[in-house]
Amino acid sequence: MFSKIIMLIVFFAVMIGVGLYTRKAATDVNGFVLGGRNVGPWLTAFAYGTSYFSAVVFVGYAGQFGYKYGLSSTWIGIGNALIGSLLAWVILGRRTRVMSKHLNSATMPDFLGKRYHSKAIRIVAALISFIFLIPYTASVYNGLSRLFGMAFNVPYSVCVIVMAVLTGAYVILGGYMATAVNDFIQGIIMLFGIVAVVVSVINGNGGFYEAYKNLSAMPSDVAVTEGLNGAFVSFFGPDPVNLLGVVILTSLGTWGLPQMVQKFYAIKDERSIRRGTIISTFFAVVVAGGCYFLGGFARLADVSSITVDGKIVYDAIIPTMLSKLPDLLIGIVVVLVLSASMSTLSSLVLTSSSTLTLDLIKDNFVKKMSEKKQLLIMRIFIVVFIVISVVIAMDPPTFIAQLMGISWGALAGAFLAPLLYGLYWKGATRGGVWAGFIFAVGFTVANMYTKWANPINAGAIAMVGGLVIVPVVSLITPKLDKGEIDFSFSCYEKKKVVEEKIALPEDVIQN
Repeated sequence: MFSKIIMLIVFFAVMIGVGLYTRKAATDVNGFVLGGRNVGPWLTAFAYGTSYFSAVVFVGYAGQFGYKYGLSSTWIGIGNALIGSLLAWVILGRRTRVMSKHLNSATMPDFLGKRYHSKAIRIVAALISFIFLIPYTASVYNGLSRLFGMAFNVPYSVCVIVMAVLTGAYVILGGYMATAVNDFIQGIIMLFGIVAVVVSVINGNGGFYEAYKNLSAMPSDVAVTEGLNGAFVSFFGPDPVNLLGVVILTSLGTWGLPQMVQKFYAIKDERSIRRGTIISTFFAVVVAGGCYFLGGFARLADVSSITVDGKIVYDAIIPTMLSKLPDLLIGIVVVLVLSASMSTLSSLVLTSSSTLTLDLIKDNFVKKMSEKKQLLIMRIFIVVFIVISVVIAMDPPTFIAQLMGISWGALAGAFLAPLLYGLYWKGATRGGVWAGFIFAVGFTVANMYTKWANPINAGAIAMVGGLVIVPVVSLITPKLDKGEIDFSFSCYEKKKVVEEKIALPEDVIQN
């Protein structure tokens, strides 16, 4: 217990220290929200990765989907790396950085409002962001607190409050740079920690081959493969269709999440984008792949003690698997998941506060707002957002995975298509954007009450549906003014002189 407490004290001291160190970079809105758009590849890539993977993944998703799909749940981690990281950086990274700077936008709602020349789109996007980032934040608190309860026997409410206070403190102090530097430190912990945990758990089950053999002997309880031995070690697992839904939600979803896309706004230059793509993908392979691979052995854990009314509490599976580890390793696990969770929380609260201040309050309720007042209001909203999230986290309505599925479905479903088409296609219209908003939010909210599909599949449907609805509606609704479109896309037509090591000689514009 002493070693675990020392680890936590050192960890918290470093986080607050970073907040104090970076506070000079948060003296204006650009610095507080985007780090001055001067953040290098390592900080950006780790900020992207640590915001992506939190206690929701390690505790909630890995436990639930590992138990349901066995080792095939590793496909979720692979999808996160290839689609959620690699393709996201390749397809969105450069164009988002260029156009967001050209339009002088610092948030997702601001970008959409300026790209589609609509103040109403900006306001509604800000409301969607704020409302649906709250359940995501609550799910992160929930996941981490379960692990703390296992390691320290600390009440759930105490865990939630302590984490909320510490996260709020360093974000308020240093803004984006505090989160980026802390994300880098937390990312290093996550990389080494997940490897150590996976190796220890597998060894605790008699080694890989013994664990694999025991898992292969278990009969499937999924309808499509019921009674089949070996389903949990098969290539696509016992339920490939629902597995695909999880891959889509957790991988494609990052393309439309405001706190994820915002990382591209802040990156420094072209070279940083190329390096960040590689670093971010590697990070996702290790962390996400490791989490879901570990979860794939969930059925080897004794789940008899974590059932309520005959149903397994999925969020308790991973803590149960880890409870038999030595104290030192449990301490490492706690710091690992704490790192993942605090990095995600810091990104969420910064995104929500900046969105409300810059896209909703400024120019709508307060016409003239100085830089100093904007910073003050953002810091106040950080506190407000944390308090609301803590209240919800105290009595979460459902399992972590479902809570996060609702949030991701609405956010990514609403923003993915308008962002993607807005970056690449001049034909996207305001009507298409509104149709995408209405479908994603309407479908997600309706499904919460009708239970037509589980929240995971509903989220995937909301995202894929938006990719179809936005272009179809855009083809039959009034086009944007040609001058407005040309202005937005003019940033891609500017000529730059570059070194030959960056581009081939015939592609370089000479002076």
